[in-house]
Amino acid sequence: MDHFAYADGVLNAEQVPLTRIADEVGTPVYVYSRATLERHAQVFRDALKALPKVHIAFAVKSNPNLAVLRVLARQGYGADVVSEGEMNRALAAGIKPADIVFSGVGKTRAELIAAVRAGIGQFNLESEEEGVELAEIATALKKPASCTLRVNPDVDARTHAKISTGKAENKFGVAYDRASGIYARLSKLAGLEMRGLAVHIGSQITDLEPSRQAFLKMGALMNALRAQGYSVTHMDLGGGLGVPYKSGDALPTPEEYGRMVADVALHWGVTLMFEPGRVITGNSGVLLTEVVRVKRGPGKPWVIVDAAMNDLARPAMYDAWHDFAAVQPSGETQAAHIAGPICESSDTFAMNREIDVVRAGDLAVFRTAGAYGATMANTYNSRALVPEVMVDGDKWAIVASRIEPATILAAEQVPDWLE
Repeated sequence: MDHFAYADGVLNAEQVPLTRIADEVGTPVYVYSRATLERHAQVFRDALKALPKVHIAFAVKSNPNLAVLRVLARQGYGADVVSEGEMNRALAAGIKPADIVFSGVGKTRAELIAAVRAGIGQFNLESEEEGVELAEIATALKKPASCTLRVNPDVDARTHAKISTGKAENKFGVAYDRASGIYARLSKLAGLEMRGLAVHIGSQITDLEPSRQAFLKMGALMNALRAQGYSVTHMDLGGGLGVPYKSGDALPTPEEYGRMVADVALHWGVTLMFEPGRVITGNSGVLLTEVVRVKRGPGKPWVIVDAAMNDLARPAMYDAWHDFAAVQPSGETQAAHIAGPICESSDTFAMNREIDVVRAGDLAVFRTAGAYGATMANTYNSRALVPEVMVDGDKWAIVASRIEPATILAAEQVPDWLE
């Protein structure tokens, strides 16, 4: 459920007509609903209530907007970060250092130093080499680092190949059959406090069985480590639960996910950690766009909108589906292609899609755009960087300004030898 609905024939974000935002901010623009963010955060947390010890760290990569993070911080969420920049955003949003988990396969030495100094709660180590380097840093700074070891369980999440992270050929984590030995060696290093294991098999997961299989393997590894005398007090089960992008899609609910986790891990005797991303933010946002023109084609017409692949990259990158809806629909529909203005054939949002009839100047939205939308935006074709707005009841505010091409141009210099 989200809080984008029609009132008097106009699509609203909570109690604010999207026409008002378009008039005052322009398009394209991302629009987020605070009520939707809070509801999704509460639903996910409630789905885990049968588990005795839980820590939820929002996957900042899915939407790092400061206002979004502040809403989730007030819901008691921690943060899962994969860069120093994301860590600093989480801290700026009011998330406590102890509630931050630093993940990611390529943490630099500078990032490790900054995170140790900040006192973050947990490092998810991706390799033995990373653990050795972190031990040296933590020892030198006299600040022991709490860690889990990320394990690659060689489980296919049955998701898009580019967002699958738990197969043997993926770059993430250490091989399952080597994990026990690595954990043992890292446990002996001064500076590290090895406290558990981590796993994450992919994003936009639509089938819970692969996750179940991965968690069972992690439970077996946990038991083996304990049998060898090693402490395992935390198990980070990652995130990745999918959301329905297409109307009518039926996906596992947070409640079903929670029951599966409880069935596998209820009696592990650990703090269970979770890193939800798109399941919290996906349906909390839309990308509001204006129709530039409708262009005749040899078959279906082309609806050209002012949003483009630089604003919403998912369709071009993953052939992803986003429902398209008119802000003021007439009730008529048509079959059409939807594309943006970028000089790339991949700047196409939909082909042969049955959509509301729209004309030049009409407003429309791409739904379920609150995750991996603005965060992946860029300025290709020297376009502006898309702004972001948050709505709260009948109030709204710009939470990320549009960065115009002139501002970007002003940050560039021509060297003297080219004058």
